[in-house]
Amino acid sequence: MAFIDEIKAKAKSNKKTVILPESMDRRTFEAAAEILAEDIANLIIIGTDEEVAKNSEGLDISKATIINPNTYEKTQEYINGFYELRKAKGMTPEEAEKTLLSDYMYYACMMVKMGDGDGIVSGACHSTANTLRPSLQIIKTAPGTKLVSAFFVMVVPDCEYGEDGVFVFGDCGLVQNPNPEELAAIAGSSAASFKQLVGKEPVVALLSHSSMGSAKHDDVTKVVEATKIAKEEYPQFAIDGELQADAAMVPSIGASKAPNSNVAGKANVLIFPDLDAGNIGYKLVQRLGKAEAYGPMCQGIAKPVNDLSRGCSAKDIVGVIAITAVQAQNS
Repeated sequence: MAFIDEIKAKAKSNKKTVILPESMDRRTFEAAAEILAEDIANLIIIGTDEEVAKNSEGLDISKATIINPNTYEKTQEYINGFYELRKAKGMTPEEAEKTLLSDYMYYACMMVKMGDGDGIVSGACHSTANTLRPSLQIIKTAPGTKLVSAFFVMVVPDCEYGEDGVFVFGDCGLVQNPNPEELAAIAGSSAASFKQLVGKEPVVALLSHSSMGSAKHDDVTKVVEATKIAKEEYPQFAIDGELQADAAMVPSIGASKAPNSNVAGKANVLIFPDLDAGNIGYKLVQRLGKAEAYGPMCQGIAKPVNDLSRGCSAKDIVGVIAITAVQAQNS
């Protein structure tokens, strides 16, 4: 069974409620129609009657719950709750009302905070900052979280590497230039995400332009230090570095470049040294390797909140909704 089909089956086994705040985007409704037809998750779509009617024309979303913040009976409760959360930061009741009624992502986060939804998918027409800022202000980080980061699930067709072509790439969407401690935290979170979603043991490679000391540079040193920290912090996972991408994935090259590594040639979780490398890497694999790219998925928030690439398709949104529903089963 293909990865996304397994995810959909998991989501169906214990249905959760996912909130979609981007009613201004046609792709949201195309994805919603498919999710509802396949009975993968319960959906709440936030928007006015006009927005929903315009952008869902010709699509069957009759099983979705449509909530108009201007008329919904619990809106005042959400406004009051938001004010209480933010008043120490100087927010007034008037500002709380204006924010929730004008920014559906804030409204969605209050719904999750108040227990009226299990997760959120946004970002098709909003920046990552506009998706994550409300999440961190309202839902906040999960207990014990050292760093909120992002990952992609990459599904590469006809690929002998990784877990039958399935990989987790981190961080490709959020942390710009992680220091060694942050890079180690990304490695640990990404390993846990792989295990939760793929159901297999993660094999984690911290990537570099160097393999086991083949090059000397401050950028290499950062990855070496991060690997040391990650091994100490997450002994339950197979983690190694620094490794070049081919040494991480290809058994023969791994054996040649890093013969003593328990990860080289077997990696299914690839940790990039910075956001430039991660973003470029996932897009090359997606476009040239014709891979399915699901994300950026967030890790470290108390409830599942997942971002989308603004270049995403409705099919991509379906996949992220299904993954969000599965994450919600364990949050």
